[in-house]
Amino acid sequence: MSVPGSRSRVTARTARPADLPAVLTLVRQHRAEAHAEGVLTGQTPGAAAAAGFRRLLAHPAHRVVLAVLPGPNAPDGGGDGRELAVGLAVLGVDPLSVVLGVPQVTVDNLVVHRDHRRCGAGAALLSAAVAYASEMGAAHVVGAVGGHEAERQRFFARMGFAPLTTRRIVPRETLARTLAAWQRGGGAVPVPRRPPVRRRVPARLLPLPDAAEG
Repeated sequence: MSVPGSRSRVTARTARPADLPAVLTLVRQHRAEAHAEGVLTGQTPGAAAAAGFRRLLAHPAHRVVLAVLPGPNAPDGGGDGRELAVGLAVLGVDPLSVVLGVPQVTVDNLVVHRDHRRCGAGAALLSAAVAYASEMGAAHVVGAVGGHEAERQRFFARMGFAPLTTRRIVPRETLARTLAAWQRGGGAVPVPRRPPVRRRVPARLLPLPDAAEG
């Protein structure tokens, strides 16, 4: 799928099982840029992550989309060897939105290879999301992006996405400890401990060395 009215050579297509290496490469870039490696993967070995995305490629409730650039010099993992994977998005239908009667298509893990940005890959991926939403009968598309991901925030804003909600994540063990402390405290919300901030003293305020020292 290409972007209507665009001169970009980038197109979007559904990822296939053979695309798994390219998918994992782009996912690793996305997680590194989002500073989410520990949050999303924890201690999961690479083999387990690969197995998960292999299942995702065949999962009927999701669609993994690749933005590809045709060319004869595509590296390993670029599909059939005649194209280069330059972007990724994972599309799905939010189950709660279906229950509420207002189905929404979600766009997760949207990433464009750092060497191929501003060439239409992001727009091609969102065009695929629009087509998928039409196919699923969804009237809205929801993009997932971290609050600190300034570049992705700007991209979604330029494409017409408005702020919707803030989602937070916490390890299960941390939440259990917090709730236990809350119960012991009679319902008082515990204040999380923060390391003390060490302030640097400006050089001009430091004592001058004694003349006898040197």
